[in-house]
Amino acid sequence: MTIAARAIGAGQGYIYLRIEYLYLKETLTEAITRRRESGLLGESILGKEDFSFDIDIRMGAGSYVCGEETALIQSLEGERGEPRNRPPFPVDTGFFGHPTIVNNVETFLDAALIIARGPEWFLEHGTDTSKGTKLFSISGDCERPGIYELPYGTSIHDLLKEVGAEDAKAVQIGGAAGRCVARERFDRSLGFEDLSTGGSIIVFGPETDMLAVARNFSDFFIEESCGQCTPCRIGNVKIREGITLLEEGRCSSAYLEELIKLGDTMRLVSKCGLGQTGGNAFRTIAKAFTDEILGRVPKSD
Repeated sequence: MTIAARAIGAGQGYIYLRIEYLYLKETLTEAITRRRESGLLGESILGKEDFSFDIDIRMGAGSYVCGEETALIQSLEGERGEPRNRPPFPVDTGFFGHPTIVNNVETFLDAALIIARGPEWFLEHGTDTSKGTKLFSISGDCERPGIYELPYGTSIHDLLKEVGAEDAKAVQIGGAAGRCVARERFDRSLGFEDLSTGGSIIVFGPETDMLAVARNFSDFFIEESCGQCTPCRIGNVKIREGITLLEEGRCSSAYLEELIKLGDTMRLVSKCGLGQTGGNAFRTIAKAFTDEILGRVPKSD
Protein backbone atom coordinates (compact mmCIF):
# COMPACT_ATOMS: atom_id res chain seq x y z
CA MET A 1 0.00 0.00 0.00
CA THR A 2 2.88 2.34 0.76
CA ILE A 3 4.42 1.70 -2.65
CA ALA A 4 1.05 2.35 -4.29
CA ALA A 5 0.73 5.59 -2.31
CA ARG A 6 4.16 6.70 -3.52
CA ALA A 7 3.18 5.92 -7.10
CA ILE A 8 -0.10 7.85 -7.10
CA GLY A 9 0.62 10.56 -4.53
CA ALA A 10 -1.76 9.38 -1.81
CA GLY A 11 -1.36 10.48 1.80
CA GLN A 12 -3.73 8.12 3.60
CA GLY A 13 -4.60 4.44 3.30
CA TYR A 14 -7.25 2.25 4.93
CA ILE A 15 -7.49 -1.45 5.58
CA TYR A 16 -11.17 -2.38 5.47
CA LEU A 17 -11.63 -5.37 7.77
CA ARG A 18 -14.92 -7.23 7.94
CA ILE A 19 -16.23 -7.77 11.46
CA GLU A 20 -15.97 -11.55 10.98
CA TYR A 21 -12.19 -11.08 10.96
CA LEU A 22 -11.97 -9.00 14.13
CA TYR A 23 -9.42 -11.48 15.49
CA LEU A 24 -6.94 -10.17 12.88
CA LYS A 25 -7.14 -6.56 14.00
CA GLU A 26 -4.57 -6.87 16.79
CA THR A 27 -2.02 -8.51 14.47
CA LEU A 28 -2.55 -5.84 11.81
CA THR A 29 -2.31 -3.05 14.36
CA GLU A 30 1.00 -4.42 15.65
CA ALA A 31 2.37 -4.63 12.09
CA ILE A 32 1.34 -1.04 11.35
CA THR A 33 2.94 0.13 14.62
CA ARG A 34 6.22 -1.62 13.75
CA ARG A 35 6.28 0.06 10.36
CA ARG A 36 5.71 3.48 11.91
CA GLU A 37 8.56 2.86 14.36
CA SER A 38 10.81 1.79 11.46
CA GLY A 39 10.12 4.95 9.51
CA LEU A 40 8.14 3.09 6.83
CA LEU A 41 4.85 4.80 7.69
CA GLY A 42 3.96 8.24 8.90
CA GLU A 43 5.76 11.53 8.27
CA SER A 44 8.78 11.72 5.93
CA ILE A 45 8.98 8.02 5.09
CA LEU A 46 12.61 6.84 4.81
CA GLY A 47 13.69 10.43 5.39
CA LYS A 48 11.93 11.75 2.28
CA GLU A 49 10.32 15.03 3.26
CA ASP A 50 8.06 14.93 0.21
CA PHE A 51 6.51 11.56 1.13
CA SER A 52 4.19 11.03 4.10
CA PHE A 53 1.67 8.21 4.24
CA ASP A 54 -0.17 6.38 6.98
CA ILE A 55 -2.60 3.45 7.27
CA ASP A 56 -5.66 3.11 9.51
CA ILE A 57 -7.89 0.09 10.06
CA ARG A 58 -11.64 0.52 9.60
CA MET A 59 -14.11 -2.20 10.59
CA GLY A 60 -17.00 -3.20 8.36
CA ALA A 61 -20.31 -4.65 9.55
CA GLY A 62 -20.06 -7.87 7.53
CA SER A 63 -22.06 -6.90 4.44
CA TYR A 64 -21.24 -9.01 1.37
CA VAL A 65 -22.17 -6.17 -0.99
CA CYS A 66 -19.32 -4.11 0.46
CA GLY A 67 -16.99 -6.24 -1.61
CA GLU A 68 -18.07 -3.88 -4.40
CA GLU A 69 -15.67 -0.94 -4.31
CA THR A 70 -18.16 1.92 -4.21
CA ALA A 71 -20.25 0.19 -1.51
CA LEU A 72 -17.04 -0.28 0.47
CA ILE A 73 -16.28 3.44 0.19
CA GLN A 74 -19.83 4.27 1.30
CA SER A 75 -19.29 2.11 4.37
CA LEU A 76 -15.91 3.74 5.08
CA GLU A 77 -17.64 7.11 5.04
CA GLY A 78 -20.11 5.94 7.68
CA GLU A 79 -23.01 5.47 5.29
CA ARG A 80 -25.09 2.40 4.51
CA GLY A 81 -23.04 0.10 2.30
CA GLU A 82 -24.72 0.52 -1.08
CA PRO A 83 -23.13 0.66 -4.54
CA ARG A 84 -22.96 4.10 -6.13
CA ASN A 85 -23.82 5.00 -9.69
CA ARG A 86 -20.76 4.97 -11.93
CA PRO A 87 -19.35 7.16 -13.41
CA PRO A 88 -17.77 8.87 -11.57
CA PHE A 89 -15.39 6.05 -10.68
CA PRO A 90 -13.42 5.96 -7.42
CA VAL A 91 -10.16 6.80 -9.22
CA ASP A 92 -11.76 10.16 -10.02
CA THR A 93 -14.18 10.67 -7.11
CA GLY A 94 -13.76 8.20 -4.27
CA PHE A 95 -13.40 8.43 -0.48
CA PHE A 96 -15.02 11.73 0.58
CA GLY A 97 -14.61 12.96 -3.00
CA HIS A 98 -10.88 12.25 -3.24
CA PRO A 99 -9.37 10.09 -6.02
CA THR A 100 -9.13 6.59 -4.51
CA ILE A 101 -7.81 3.19 -5.56
CA VAL A 102 -9.40 0.06 -4.11
CA ASN A 103 -7.51 -3.22 -4.33
CA ASN A 104 -7.54 -6.64 -2.72
CA VAL A 105 -4.66 -7.63 -0.46
CA GLU A 106 -3.51 -10.16 -3.06
CA THR A 107 -3.07 -7.42 -5.68
CA PHE A 108 -0.77 -5.42 -3.41
CA LEU A 109 1.09 -8.63 -2.55
CA ASP A 110 1.71 -9.45 -6.22
CA ALA A 111 2.88 -5.91 -6.92
CA ALA A 112 5.36 -6.10 -4.03
CA LEU A 113 6.66 -9.48 -5.21
CA ILE A 114 7.15 -8.19 -8.76
CA ILE A 115 9.08 -5.19 -7.45
CA ALA A 116 11.19 -7.39 -5.14
CA ARG A 117 11.91 -10.27 -7.54
CA GLY A 118 11.45 -8.71 -10.95
CA PRO A 119 8.89 -9.17 -13.70
CA GLU A 120 10.85 -12.04 -15.26
CA TRP A 121 10.34 -14.11 -12.11
CA PHE A 122 6.59 -13.40 -12.15
CA LEU A 123 6.28 -14.27 -15.84
CA GLU A 124 7.79 -17.72 -15.26
CA HIS A 125 4.49 -18.84 -13.73
CA GLY A 126 1.07 -19.24 -15.29
CA THR A 127 0.00 -19.22 -18.94
CA ASP A 128 0.48 -16.91 -21.92
CA THR A 129 -2.70 -15.04 -21.01
CA SER A 130 -2.78 -15.48 -17.21
CA LYS A 131 0.59 -14.76 -15.65
CA GLY A 132 1.67 -15.55 -12.10
CA THR A 133 0.08 -17.57 -9.34
CA LYS A 134 -3.26 -17.40 -7.54
CA LEU A 135 -4.27 -17.98 -3.92
CA PHE A 136 -7.19 -20.41 -3.60
CA SER A 137 -9.35 -20.94 -0.53
CA ILE A 138 -10.53 -24.53 -0.91
CA SER A 139 -13.32 -25.92 1.26
CA GLY A 140 -16.07 -28.51 1.19
CA ASP A 141 -15.88 -32.24 0.57
CA CYS A 142 -12.13 -32.73 0.37
CA GLU A 143 -9.47 -34.38 2.52
CA ARG A 144 -7.15 -31.38 2.71
CA PRO A 145 -9.08 -28.07 2.75
CA GLY A 146 -7.11 -24.87 3.18
CA ILE A 147 -5.29 -22.05 1.39
CA TYR A 148 -3.25 -23.05 -1.67
CA GLU A 149 -1.06 -21.05 -4.02
CA LEU A 150 -1.16 -22.53 -7.52
CA PRO A 151 -0.07 -21.24 -10.93
CA TYR A 152 -2.70 -19.91 -13.26
CA GLY A 153 -3.61 -22.55 -15.82
CA THR A 154 -4.00 -25.33 -13.25
CA SER A 155 -6.89 -27.61 -14.22
CA ILE A 156 -9.76 -28.36 -11.88
CA HIS A 157 -8.74 -32.03 -12.04
CA ASP A 158 -5.21 -31.28 -10.84
CA LEU A 159 -6.50 -28.97 -8.10
CA LEU A 160 -8.86 -31.68 -6.82
CA LYS A 161 -6.03 -34.21 -6.84
CA GLU A 162 -3.97 -31.78 -4.73
CA VAL A 163 -6.69 -31.45 -2.07
CA GLY A 164 -7.83 -35.08 -2.04
CA ALA A 165 -11.19 -34.79 -3.79
CA GLU A 166 -10.82 -36.79 -6.98
CA ASP A 167 -14.32 -38.24 -6.54
CA ALA A 168 -15.97 -34.81 -6.53
CA LYS A 169 -19.32 -34.41 -8.23
CA ALA A 170 -18.94 -30.68 -8.89
CA VAL A 171 -17.03 -27.60 -7.80
CA GLN A 172 -18.20 -24.04 -7.25
CA ILE A 173 -15.59 -21.75 -8.80
CA GLY A 174 -15.53 -18.23 -7.36
CA GLY A 175 -17.65 -18.75 -4.24
CA ALA A 176 -21.33 -17.88 -4.01
CA ALA A 177 -21.09 -15.45 -6.93
CA GLY A 178 -19.22 -17.93 -9.12
CA ARG A 179 -20.24 -20.80 -11.33
CA CYS A 180 -20.76 -24.50 -10.79
CA VAL A 181 -18.69 -26.91 -12.90
CA ALA A 182 -19.70 -30.57 -13.15
CA ARG A 183 -17.32 -33.55 -13.20
CA GLU A 184 -17.31 -33.91 -16.99
CA ARG A 185 -15.79 -30.42 -17.29
CA PHE A 186 -12.94 -30.87 -14.79
CA ASP A 187 -10.42 -30.49 -17.60
CA ARG A 188 -11.13 -26.74 -17.61
CA SER A 189 -8.36 -24.48 -16.36
CA LEU A 190 -8.30 -21.71 -13.75
CA GLY A 191 -7.28 -18.53 -15.52
CA PHE A 192 -8.58 -15.46 -17.32
CA GLU A 193 -8.85 -17.31 -20.62
CA ASP A 194 -11.19 -19.94 -19.14
CA LEU A 195 -12.42 -19.88 -15.52
CA SER A 196 -11.61 -16.54 -13.98
CA THR A 197 -12.04 -16.66 -10.21
CA GLY A 198 -11.62 -14.62 -7.07
CA GLY A 199 -10.06 -17.67 -5.47
CA SER A 200 -12.86 -19.41 -3.57
CA ILE A 201 -13.32 -23.08 -4.49
CA ILE A 202 -16.09 -25.17 -2.89
CA VAL A 203 -15.95 -28.92 -3.49
CA PHE A 204 -19.15 -31.00 -3.62
CA GLY A 205 -18.88 -34.75 -3.03
CA PRO A 206 -20.68 -37.46 -5.01
CA GLU A 207 -23.70 -37.58 -2.66
CA THR A 208 -24.40 -33.83 -2.74
CA ASP A 209 -27.94 -32.68 -3.57
CA MET A 210 -27.21 -29.95 -6.10
CA LEU A 211 -30.66 -28.40 -5.77
CA ALA A 212 -29.98 -27.96 -2.04
CA VAL A 213 -26.75 -26.20 -3.01
CA ALA A 214 -28.68 -23.86 -5.31
CA ARG A 215 -31.18 -23.15 -2.51
CA ASN A 216 -28.38 -22.31 -0.07
CA PHE A 217 -26.78 -19.82 -2.47
CA SER A 218 -30.15 -18.31 -3.35
CA ASP A 219 -31.00 -17.72 0.33
CA PHE A 220 -27.60 -16.07 0.75
CA PHE A 221 -28.14 -13.57 -2.05
CA ILE A 222 -31.65 -12.70 -0.87
CA GLU A 223 -30.17 -11.93 2.54
CA GLU A 224 -27.19 -9.96 1.23
CA SER A 225 -28.88 -7.87 -1.48
CA CYS A 226 -28.90 -4.19 -0.55
CA GLY A 227 -32.30 -3.91 -2.27
CA GLN A 228 -31.43 -0.86 -4.37
CA CYS A 229 -32.21 -2.23 -7.81
CA THR A 230 -35.19 -4.29 -8.93
CA PRO A 231 -33.37 -7.04 -10.90
CA CYS A 232 -31.43 -8.10 -7.80
CA ARG A 233 -34.09 -7.41 -5.17
CA ILE A 234 -36.88 -9.23 -7.02
CA GLY A 235 -34.88 -11.55 -9.24
CA ASN A 236 -33.26 -13.48 -6.40
CA VAL A 237 -36.62 -13.95 -4.72
CA LYS A 238 -38.18 -15.30 -7.94
CA ILE A 239 -35.29 -17.73 -8.37
CA ARG A 240 -35.82 -18.92 -4.79
CA GLU A 241 -39.54 -19.43 -5.49
CA GLY A 242 -38.58 -21.47 -8.55
CA ILE A 243 -36.27 -23.63 -6.45
CA THR A 244 -39.18 -24.33 -4.10
CA LEU A 245 -41.25 -25.48 -7.10
CA LEU A 246 -38.41 -27.72 -8.17
CA GLU A 247 -38.15 -29.22 -4.68
CA GLU A 248 -41.87 -29.96 -4.75
CA GLY A 249 -41.74 -31.47 -8.23
CA ARG A 250 -44.00 -28.73 -9.62
CA CYS A 251 -41.60 -26.92 -11.95
CA SER A 252 -41.81 -27.64 -15.67
CA SER A 253 -38.79 -27.70 -17.95
CA ALA A 254 -40.22 -24.62 -19.71
CA TYR A 255 -40.42 -22.67 -16.47
CA LEU A 256 -36.93 -23.79 -15.51
CA GLU A 257 -35.73 -22.29 -18.78
CA GLU A 258 -37.47 -19.02 -17.89
CA LEU A 259 -35.68 -18.97 -14.54
CA ILE A 260 -32.35 -19.44 -16.28
CA LYS A 261 -33.20 -16.52 -18.58
CA LEU A 262 -34.05 -14.44 -15.50
CA GLY A 263 -30.54 -15.13 -14.22
CA ASP A 264 -29.18 -13.92 -17.56
CA THR A 265 -31.25 -10.73 -17.29
CA MET A 266 -29.98 -10.08 -13.76
CA ARG A 267 -26.44 -10.42 -15.04
CA LEU A 268 -27.03 -7.80 -17.73
CA VAL A 269 -29.03 -5.12 -15.92
CA SER A 270 -28.29 -5.24 -12.18
CA LYS A 271 -26.52 -2.21 -10.76
CA CYS A 272 -23.51 -3.91 -9.18
CA GLY A 273 -21.56 -7.14 -9.15
CA LEU A 274 -23.70 -8.74 -6.46
CA GLY A 275 -26.87 -8.50 -8.53
CA GLN A 276 -25.03 -9.36 -11.74
CA THR A 277 -23.68 -12.59 -10.24
CA GLY A 278 -26.54 -13.46 -7.88
CA GLY A 279 -28.06 -15.91 -10.34
CA ASN A 280 -24.79 -17.53 -11.44
CA ALA A 281 -24.89 -20.52 -9.11
CA PHE A 282 -28.49 -21.36 -9.97
CA ARG A 283 -28.00 -20.86 -13.71
CA THR A 284 -24.94 -23.08 -13.90
CA ILE A 285 -26.36 -25.77 -11.59
CA ALA A 286 -29.61 -25.83 -13.56
CA LYS A 287 -27.73 -26.26 -16.84
CA ALA A 288 -25.26 -28.89 -15.58
CA PHE A 289 -27.71 -30.93 -13.47
CA THR A 290 -31.04 -30.47 -15.26
CA ASP A 291 -32.07 -34.13 -14.98
CA GLU A 292 -31.27 -34.21 -11.26
CA ILE A 293 -33.17 -31.10 -10.26
CA LEU A 294 -36.19 -31.78 -12.52
CA GLY A 295 -36.53 -35.37 -11.37
CA ARG A 296 -38.27 -34.69 -8.05
CA VAL A 297 -41.43 -36.59 -7.13
CA PRO A 298 -44.37 -34.23 -6.50
CA LYS A 299 -45.46 -34.09 -2.88
CA SER A 300 -49.01 -35.26 -2.14
CA ASP A 301 -51.46 -32.84 -0.48
